[in-house]
Amino acid sequence: MKTRILLISLLALFTFSTWSQEKQLSMQDAVIGQWREYYPKYLRNLSWRGETHQITWIDGDSLKQVAAKGGKEQILLTLDDLNAALYGLSRDSLRYFPAVSWSSDAEIRFVHQKRNYTYRVDERLLEEGGLLPENAENVEKSDQGWIAFTREKNIFIQQEEGTEKAITSDGKYGLVYGESVHRNEFGIDKGLFWSPKASYLAFYRMDESMVSDYPLVDVSSRVATLKNIKYPMAGMESHQVSIGVYHRMTGKTIFLEVEGPKDQYLTSVVWTPDEQFLLVGILNREQNRFSLQLYEPGGKMVRELFTEEHPKYVEPEKAPVFLPGSSDRFIWESERDGYNQVYLYDLSGNLLKQLTKENEPVTSVYGFDAKGKHLFIERSTNQGLERHTFQINVNNLKEKQLTTGPGVHQLSFSADKKYFIDQFSNLTTPRTIGVYNLKSQMTHRLLEAENPLVDLALGEMSLHSVKAADDSTLLNMRVIKPFGFEEGKKYPLIVYVYGGPHAQMITNSWLGGARMWEHYMAQQGYLVAVLDNRGSAHRGRDFEQIIHRQLGQVEAEDQLKGIEYLDSLGWIDKDRIGVHGWSYGGFMTINLMTRYPKIFKVGVAGGPVIDWKFYEVMYGERYMDTPEENPDGYAQASLLTKAENLSGKLLIIHGGLDNVVVLQHSQEFLNACIRSAKQVDFFVYPQHEHNVRGMDRIHLMQKVTDYFEDYLN
Repeated sequence: MKTRILLISLLALFTFSTWSQEKQLSMQDAVIGQWREYYPKYLRNLSWRGETHQITWIDGDSLKQVAAKGGKEQILLTLDDLNAALYGLSRDSLRYFPAVSWSSDAEIRFVHQKRNYTYRVDERLLEEGGLLPENAENVEKSDQGWIAFTREKNIFIQQEEGTEKAITSDGKYGLVYGESVHRNEFGIDKGLFWSPKASYLAFYRMDESMVSDYPLVDVSSRVATLKNIKYPMAGMESHQVSIGVYHRMTGKTIFLEVEGPKDQYLTSVVWTPDEQFLLVGILNREQNRFSLQLYEPGGKMVRELFTEEHPKYVEPEKAPVFLPGSSDRFIWESERDGYNQVYLYDLSGNLLKQLTKENEPVTSVYGFDAKGKHLFIERSTNQGLERHTFQINVNNLKEKQLTTGPGVHQLSFSADKKYFIDQFSNLTTPRTIGVYNLKSQMTHRLLEAENPLVDLALGEMSLHSVKAADDSTLLNMRVIKPFGFEEGKKYPLIVYVYGGPHAQMITNSWLGGARMWEHYMAQQGYLVAVLDNRGSAHRGRDFEQIIHRQLGQVEAEDQLKGIEYLDSLGWIDKDRIGVHGWSYGGFMTINLMTRYPKIFKVGVAGGPVIDWKFYEVMYGERYMDTPEENPDGYAQASLLTKAENLSGKLLIIHGGLDNVVVLQHSQEFLNACIRSAKQVDFFVYPQHEHNVRGMDRIHLMQKVTDYFEDYLN
């Protein structure tokens, strides 16, 4: 029986064929042009002016301003104004208007030649801050003018006009201070945490001395050089992290007395607004138990606030957020009830209330109004395709949807939450930017971008809903037909795949989330399809966790259902099906080709995971447990044992300095192919890490395209 299709309402069969269709994309257009000439117009550096209801943005060489309630747009500041002020300080001029941030209602800050500047807009007065060292990294500023940064694995602090002071001195390769830890998993994106009044600086200390060195070879010099990294693989010894607190007034550092195994994970670090306590999340290495704990700056644990457990895994990704004016009540995001929801706690560990309860995940929290009466959140809706924002009454939990119109809405609220800027797009709307009040009434339209693709000859794009392999779950699929598509004619198919957690390829946004390369391939006569299988993001905990301990199995079954659906429409030539993906998508590319060798004729896999025992501890053990705990799962997910099934043409591409999916993955698969007498093509980008960026990406995508042109067309 043919797979049934449910076309997404109002989106289905949206076609680009109504445009004038004159120009063919070049490869440079497809790779670079998406972010340049074919990117919808936007407002650079769009932001609220401090706590006012004024909105500012950069337009060419000027900083413009308009009131949220509407009125005439005005020029607030020009590049000439800034350069005149810089000239007065005997500093070099700016070539273009810099990115700025409002530090107050009257002051902007910007960086020029590694110096921090504060400009008082109304007074036309420029003040210069201190100059950071040339090699300063991980810079973290406090509101009081204190700056913390790292250099050569150690931490330093200074006031903006002061001299630096070393906080640590024994940092070195294998012992790292003040940097992001745990390979940026668990929502971690920094390693320095100023307290609200800058009385304390909390920081990560990561001891990697027990982790094996992993060799990367840099061939840029005449004699290739060795570059070792610390890369803990699944099931092997991992690094050990602790948290120190530097007391600025006394100059002493005290480490938190955290109990438990040394290789557990520390995350969700945040100070209470009154600086009395530090909250820290403790996740066991098995990643099935999480504890949020309260510590004194002196290092003692005060209490455990709550725990979360799940037989598969618990994944904290956000830090607690305190309510306005409160040092006792905070919100916590969790998937404990099946979807990411928001919970209200106090510092005694009491769950006061669950603030969101819809069976759709909260994707962003915008915070509270001034009195803490309303919470503003963004939610993934319409089967994950859209993003809408809601106002929630904290007392009675009544919800009000603030955004209207199907599509993806990205909001920025004024400080008091009385107005918001809505940047909106969908399949037919490149971008609109409007200012709204809480009655969802537009008070001022800032931008309505024209279609930048109007002169291009693009094929018809449509969004579809396809049943998964479980015959009940609905999956989103995006399809681009070849330009000049003819009913009854069968076309070669290219499946672009990612397929893994934390990624969503399809939304009801401009281009549907597609890359211009997909349209380029459609212009070359291919049908191009993308499916968000089970295991991908923004559909809830169970939707993602179905892949636990069996990576590659459910995802492949779902991808096959997408192909069966397209075949039921009579659109594809079943003898000419190709697949391409990178990273997890590279894994999926080879996985599909070796699981279903009679279906896939050509594949191009970039940076592929080949065997999960070669992947890093945090990600690998979350989804697969350890090789010792899950030997059957690792065996069925390994592509090394499937190389003998390969029958189509396969090109593997890898970065020579890949520190995420190390080159060993591809090399081991090449060995497996040699042992199985299977021919495979291989290409290395010697100076690139996990992906190929910059202008070299044009070369990459031309190579991918040529491979399909040579063997699939």
